Amino acid sequence: MMDANELLRKVRKIEIKTRGLSQNIFAGEYHTAFKGRGMMFSEVREYQPGDDVRDIDWNVTARHNKPYVKVYEEERELTMMLLVDVSGSGEFGAVGPRKQEVMAEIAATLAFSSIQNNDKVGVILFSDRIEKFIPPKKGRKHILLIIREIIDFKPESRGTDIDVALKFMTNAIKKRCSAFLISDFIDDHDYSGSMAIANRKHELAAVQVYDLRDGQLPNVGLMRVRDLETGLDRWVDTSSASARKAYDRLWYDRQQKLASVTARCGVDLASVRTDEDYVKALLAMFRRRSGAR
Repeated sequence: MMDANELLRKVRKIEIKTRGLSQNIFAGEYHTAFKGRGMMFSEVREYQPGDDVRDIDWNVTARHNKPYVKVYEEERELTMMLLVDVSGSGEFGAVGPRKQEVMAEIAATLAFSSIQNNDKVGVILFSDRIEKFIPPKKGRKHILLIIREIIDFKPESRGTDIDVALKFMTNAIKKRCSAFLISDFIDDHDYSGSMAIANRKHELAAVQVYDLRDGQLPNVGLMRVRDLETGLDRWVDTSSASARKAYDRLWYDRQQKLASVTARCGVDLASVRTDEDYVKALLAMFRRRSGAR
């Protein structure tokens, strides 16, 4: 736990950086990409060629003896849910900042983007259990509370279970929302079923945050490595080509699994390396979504 002054400085630093990004870059892109499918009835008008016959209002049509259609307008207010992985592997940072720091910045940028549109934001912090649930609310004060929690939160558990987080959101959030699952996705559980259900009910996107050394061992001879989730240490001879190849293969298989599951579930995926700029990856994801509409 960091002291109050250090925490305040960190929150302020993240606010200055991410609020500028969200105001200047992300706000419009986010709202275009995640419009929500909540539609409110607005009015009726006469049927025009090209209108969807499913929108015909049969009662009004019968009264006027000519076809009328219902016109809907999009609900402008959205709810954003941030599902943030706080498991032990987030503490890893060999090249660039620690993964949990980058996750916090991404979450903050997304949260501040929501303020521009008067949207609500809620958070689910998870490890292999639900560590904390902050229900959706509006406003800068609420966003700053969220950022403080993400920066300074100390989980009870160190493992990862994405399935638990997705199931919790599906049960806890009744109204359709846009949801961002922010994790390094180092998880051996099967979360494909819960991801598909969550994306049918909500609009889900996945943001992977990873370190270069998650998938690539340096050739530096004998090295002690620790699993940050189990706490187990082991010695690895990184000068061994076969050891490096096996490590690379493990990473490749994990990435293939993530790409396959998200594609099958219809979930957009952005992968962010900790030593690179996350802005490009998020913007590319938003624009893919906007173009697919």
